Amino acid sequence: MDDIFAKVEEIKRSGKNAALCIVIETTGSTPRKAGSKMLVTESGETFGTIGGGSVEYKMVAEAMAVIRKNEPKKSSLSLEADAGMHCGGTMEIYIEPINPLIPLVIFGAGHVGSALAHYAKDFGFKITFIDFRTELLQKLQGQGYDIIEQNFVEAAIEADFNEKTCIVVTTPKHEFDEKVTAICAKKKFRYLGMIGSKRKVATAKQNYLSTGQLTESEIEKIDMPIGIKFNAQTPEEIAISILAKLIDIKNG
Repeated sequence: MDDIFAKVEEIKRSGKNAALCIVIETTGSTPRKAGSKMLVTESGETFGTIGGGSVEYKMVAEAMAVIRKNEPKKSSLSLEADAGMHCGGTMEIYIEPINPLIPLVIFGAGHVGSALAHYAKDFGFKITFIDFRTELLQKLQGQGYDIIEQNFVEAAIEADFNEKTCIVVTTPKHEFDEKVTAICAKKKFRYLGMIGSKRKVATAKQNYLSTGQLTESEIEKIDMPIGIKFNAQTPEEIAISILAKLIDIKNG
């Protein structure tokens, strides 16, 4: 049964939706007992079993509905009346939606970026680091992050984001932050935030407008200064303020 949980993690990282069916109670004669599990993907593919035959046929259909609504459900099944089986037993099955990890792209693997990733990985984010500094990226190896070693601006130009992508720009130089943010603002995203003081942000906005890089409406979609506002000072505190914003976006 450990394999099914590994499959759940694989599905979550793939960006696909799924539902996990768990037998929570049985009475009488049933093909599987409490604790049996079956994973159903959005394409109808199944892993594991909760009894096979008409039981699973019915539960796959209910799991697909749970995936569409993204709401958990408890289903009671009389094997004779509902599934046409002569076992005579009943099964209670809990169906839980499995949501994919949210892609979080962090430009900059410095103090704030690495602290943010450390916290964010426990809150449903699939993290990709972009940085050209080999020594910083080496410290992040083996921690479950995707790593792109590349110049910030080039990576931003080549990146293929979608409407689910969250982007955090926290590079070592204001110049990089400003350029990368302008490029990303022209792409699809769910959230885009740039680190910086009020003064730095005001300058960036002025530059964007005066050079025609971004419109007012495009600028309004950027979270800058980034994060939830509180008196954050250390890199870890700043990371927590950014994570708070990301969680708000995720759950909003």
